[in-house]
Formats: sequence, structure tokens, C-alpha cells
Amino acid sequence: MSRQPHGLSRYETLVKECADTPRPPLPDTFGRIGHRNPLSGIAPGGEPFDTADVLVAFDAAVDSMKDTNDPQGHDVAAGMTFFGQFVDHDVTLDAKSAIGTVIDPATIRNIRTPTLDLDCVYGDGPEASPHLYHPDHHGFLLFGNADNHLDLARTKQGTALIGDPRNDENQIVSQLQGAFICLHNIVMTALEADSGMARKALSGISAAAMHTFKKSEEPFQVARRICRLHYQYLVAHDLLQAFVDADILKHVRDHLEGGTLPKPFKDDSPVMPIEFSGAAYRFGHATVQSKYQLNHDNLDFDLFKLGRPEFSFRPSDLNIHFEKLFDYPGQTADARARPIGRKMAQSIFALPFISGTADIGGATMTEDQNRKLPLRNLLRDRLTLELASGQQMARKMHVPELAAPPELSDHGVTKTPLWYYCLQEAEGHSGRLGPVGGTIVATVLLRLLYLDPESLVCSTHDFKPWKELGADDDGTYSMGHMLKFVEDNRDNIAHAGDLRT
Repeated sequence: MSRQPHGLSRYETLVKECADTPRPPLPDTFGRIGHRNPLSGIAPGGEPFDTADVLVAFDAAVDSMKDTNDPQGHDVAAGMTFFGQFVDHDVTLDAKSAIGTVIDPATIRNIRTPTLDLDCVYGDGPEASPHLYHPDHHGFLLFGNADNHLDLARTKQGTALIGDPRNDENQIVSQLQGAFICLHNIVMTALEADSGMARKALSGISAAAMHTFKKSEEPFQVARRICRLHYQYLVAHDLLQAFVDADILKHVRDHLEGGTLPKPFKDDSPVMPIEFSGAAYRFGHATVQSKYQLNHDNLDFDLFKLGRPEFSFRPSDLNIHFEKLFDYPGQTADARARPIGRKMAQSIFALPFISGTADIGGATMTEDQNRKLPLRNLLRDRLTLELASGQQMARKMHVPELAAPPELSDHGVTKTPLWYYCLQEAEGHSGRLGPVGGTIVATVLLRLLYLDPESLVCSTHDFKPWKELGADDDGTYSMGHMLKFVEDNRDNIAHAGDLRT
């Protein structure tokens, strides 16, 4: 049984010590950093733009985005696309907005906690989410099942026992989820053996954070802290370096380290702006390939055959060898992410799980249009969220504007939708997010760390990833380092047989 008072795992000791907490909980709704941008302008026929005109214009632009090739020369490993998706699931979940229906972002509840806290792994902790944990081996997460020791723990019906069911939607994210579960259990094993890891975890904690993390904490709290710190390092130093232009990333870091925010962010800006979740962070759709090889069987899997709509048990022949998708220390993966840009893998223009037409308020999408992910992104950007255009955001940031490309301007669209603008901008920055997209993505994710008193940047002094968890001697650490460490050590997890369902 837990040694904590019942029900306190969600916020650790927050309830007990709320009077001493320096900051309120972060808000759980979205907001804007740009202004609302309702549909306006004149269509080529001379009449004011309406939904039907927008559909025609965007559909034409989308058709120019399809690429039948799968370029492999980019310097970012293919698996980083899916790590980005994992991070997205950790910080956002909008279960409300629908294409074609205008909605105020402030009314959209973000069901995930807007912190990089791995709540998609830990749920609400052993007390509030007991179904994720072993009842007798306190603090150990369930993992594996009788059919496949490397699969997630599952119910008899095949439902994964994890903190966010979206992380079982495709094979790669599902197995990244499993890797973080194993990382936690490996650390728990070391703590149970009294390896000194607990003492190291407690070193370097700032005085401001001591009220939420005390030396009397139980092993689960220590293990979660260790894993969160390393995960936050991976987001701040691996994910962002992979997808944001280096100069833009440095610009954002310099601001935050100096106690300011880059334009257009202000102190009262929303923690989770809709420009991030509805546009800039959707860059990942541009980086997917049509096919992936998961293991040394060297079989090609179509992108959407990686999906797991049935949420069922995974056969062992689909277990991933992650060195195929991530750069391991001294070893470069063959599969590379596509560079961010307007050209995309043809698979995402025919989503297999979408069928039928769709009414978008004044116009009807054909089934063919409805299945085009890029078109759905543009329509959500423009008609549902009414996001500021790329040019408008560039002006707010005081950076040079890019004109609407002919694919849009030939159809009367002169204000480029923000999502499309971020992709266009990346083409001039070696396939990484540029001034508008990069500033939004880097600021949102790094700001989450600066607003969290227990985070990597607030609670420790000069944190470097640990060699004991796979880092190089100089502290170099990447997803490849973490995954190799997990693969090398997961066979030694304590109580492994008991943790399987």
C-alpha cells in the first residue's frame, strides 16, 4: 500500500502544502496569442469569400502538396516524428472542436495537464490511477502480457492499461509509451536495490522546489522525478533541436533565460495557445514517410497499417527495434524524417479511417476531400479556429513576411493560413521551423518548463542526464541513448513476471 495519504498522488503534496505553493495551477483551456481572424476578402468571382470558395481554394493548394517520393536524406531520424506525437499527447487533448464549426479557444478544455510531466505514462499516480500499477509492488507500472512480454499491459479485451489511450493508436507511439514505462521500472528496480540513485536524485534541488519534493519521499516519487527530468531534457534538447532552426531556438532560449518572452508572447499569454496546437505543432504531419521498417525483418509497413484502431494485443513480430528509427550512440538509423515543408507523403491524402462526406457549414466536402489530412488542417485553421494568418503573426513578431504562394493567391487567398505558412517558412530553414513556427513551438514547450517549479530548469542546478541512465560521459543524451539504455536493461526489471497482465 502507498505510504501517502489517500488520493494525493495527482499533485504529490500539493493539497497538503497549497498555502505554500508560489504559483497557481496552470490553466486547462486554450487561448490566443494572435487575434481572431474571421473569413474576409473577395473571391475570384468578385463576391465576398464564403466557405465554398475557401474549400475550392484550399483543395487546389492541397493537391500541389502531394509527393510520391519518400526523401531519406534529412538529418533527423524518422522516429523523432513519433516522439513529437508522444509529447503532443502529454500536453494537449482537445476533444471538442470540429471542422467547420467556429469555436472560441477559451471554451476548449485541454484534458491533458499543460506540463511536461509524463501524465500520459503515470496517470494520476498509484492512488488515483491504481489500474496502471501493481497492487503489491508499490510504484511499479504494469507492463507486458502473457502473449508478448514487450507489449503494453492490457485488459482481457486488449485495451492498453496506460494514462492516455491515444498512445496506443499506432505501433510506434505505443512502443515509445512502453519504453518510458520500462525506464520508470528500471529506475524503480535500482531504487529498490538501494543503488544510491535516490540520493543522487535529491541532490541539486533548489530551495524553491523543496516544498514539493522532500528527502522523505517514497521510491515512486523519486523514480518519477528522475524520469521526468530526463524526459524534459529530451524535449528541450533533442526534440526542439531536431525540428526548430538553431538560431530561432537560441533566440527563444536567450529570452527565457533572461526572464522575458519573445514576441508576440506576453506574461499573460495563454500557456497553451491555439496557434501552437492548431497550427505550428502540426508540422509533424509534414515529416512522416509513407512506409517504415520496424525491425530486422526489413518488412515495409505502410504508415496507416501502423495504426491500431482495434486497440488489441500486439504480436511479437511487430516489436520494434528502435535503432531502425532513432539514431543510437555511434549508429545512424536508415530511416529519416521528411524535412518540414509543403511537400508531404501521399499516404496522408487518403486517410483510411475517414469515410463519407462532411458538412462544413455552407459547403460539403466530398469523401475524397474529407480524407485529405492537409485539407482538414487548413479548414480547421481557417474556419473553426479562425487563426491569425502567417503574415499577421510575422508582423506581431517583427520578422519579414512571406507572401502567399501562387497555389493560394491564384485563388484569391492572400492571407496564408498559419499552418501552411509554418511549412512554407521551414523550406527556407533547411526543413526546420522558422521565425514564426519555430518561435511558437519552442516558446510554448520551453515556457512550460519555466512555469513548472518542479521542472528541469526550476528545481535543479545545471542538470545533466546521468550516465547511469545511458548518457555519454559528457552528458550527451538523446532519444537514441534512452531507448538503447531501456533495451539493454529491461530484462533485469524486478518483478517483471508479476507486472504482466
